[in-house]
Amino acid sequence: RERLDFEIDTIVSMGYVDYFLIVWDFVKYAKDHGIAVGPGRGSGVSSIVAYCLNITQVDPIKYNLLFERFLNPERISMPDIDIDFCYERRQEVIDYVARKYGSDHVSQIITFGTMAARGVVRDVGRVLGYTYQETDRIAKMIPRELDITLDRAMRVNPDLKNSYDTDPRIRRLIDTALLLEGMPRHAGTHAAGVLITRRPATDYVPLQTNDDIITTQYPMGIIEKLGLLKMDFLGLRTLTVIQQTLEILAGQGIHMDVEDIPMDDPEVYRMISAGDTDGVFQLESGGMRAFLTSMKPENFEDIIAAISLYRPGPMDSIPRYIQGKHRPDTIVYHTPKLAPILDVTYGCMVYQEQVMQIVRDLAGYSYARSDLVRRAMSKKKHDVMEKERQVFIWGSQQEGVPGAVKNGVDPDAASRIFDEMASFASYAFNKSHAAAYAGNAVQTAWLKAHYPAEFMAAMMNSFLGSSTA
Repeated sequence: RERLDFEIDTIVSMGYVDYFLIVWDFVKYAKDHGIAVGPGRGSGVSSIVAYCLNITQVDPIKYNLLFERFLNPERISMPDIDIDFCYERRQEVIDYVARKYGSDHVSQIITFGTMAARGVVRDVGRVLGYTYQETDRIAKMIPRELDITLDRAMRVNPDLKNSYDTDPRIRRLIDTALLLEGMPRHAGTHAAGVLITRRPATDYVPLQTNDDIITTQYPMGIIEKLGLLKMDFLGLRTLTVIQQTLEILAGQGIHMDVEDIPMDDPEVYRMISAGDTDGVFQLESGGMRAFLTSMKPENFEDIIAAISLYRPGPMDSIPRYIQGKHRPDTIVYHTPKLAPILDVTYGCMVYQEQVMQIVRDLAGYSYARSDLVRRAMSKKKHDVMEKERQVFIWGSQQEGVPGAVKNGVDPDAASRIFDEMASFASYAFNKSHAAAYAGNAVQTAWLKAHYPAEFMAAMMNSFLGSSTA
């Protein structure tokens, strides 16, 4: 009750009451009309208010999810409750919102495709009249890396650099491409973002049409900076599969709702531990299966951790996590004060929320301030981090932080803990988001374990684009 009162006070004082009620309204509409809604997404899952309003389905108290990760009274920013809907019926919810608030008050949001390294080389080559073969040869010299640039491509591929240095035609091609790289190439429609405005949208932003869809002419970032209300309506095919499975079962006289699926069925965890996860949300890749068979998840917390760990960066902690899970005697804490925070992940830092708990419980930060520290760490703001190191270890009377040493932590241990947090925070995962997606994972695993034929039939229907069982 104390936590609920704090959340309501924060929501009211920050002016977000209408925001929560709007989300509650369209989520209720979806559920009342049989449109599958996900258990939650992102940091909004940490809100008890959202849970009590039936916007989210994960208990924040049970899984120790921190509200300040979502709304921080010391950092004014727009809330962001993203909602997953049935892939096939998502548009019905957007249409409802347009009817409710007026079609002139609701608009989807534009996105701009930009000229990336390979694409800009091909575009420039075509305009300059180069042959396809000549342009294609240069484009294929650019490594297939995420966010690769032409400058980096020439640094990492000597053949490309040599072609640039020795062939005037290639130099002209790349020099022209460098001038255009990163510029907008075409307009599209954001996959999920929807703008809702108090007055007609044209009072705030210019509009246009993209393939008969009305969109803003400003992209997401500018919409947010203007303080306008943006909602994310996401389509998730997994929800369609779950919904269709339940419809098939209903046709056989087995009536149940997705909320009836238990999160603690031992048979589900035996199946997951055996690597039998074809079709199970988030758990079906080959690498994830290998991890799960070594990990042997036994409960819902283990699934949350698996989803959080199996990503670049955190994967380095997987051997330590597995060892701690199977051999608890090997877990070592820098201070016993870490045990209540890290015991759920067998001594490993896995979640952003754990960073926030550590600075709060060991050094006496408020949760609001702890989230500011987490953000500084994740963005590698070294000047801020060096100041916070001193505050974390020794405290600050001016800022009302007693510090870890005053709370009985050895100074060397406090320094090592801060170093671990700083190196980990840049890839730490949001536990709220992982908990919601773990819910989808266990739901699909339960349906597969107990009704495999119906589940696979629903998967095939979804894959083929059919809405009938």
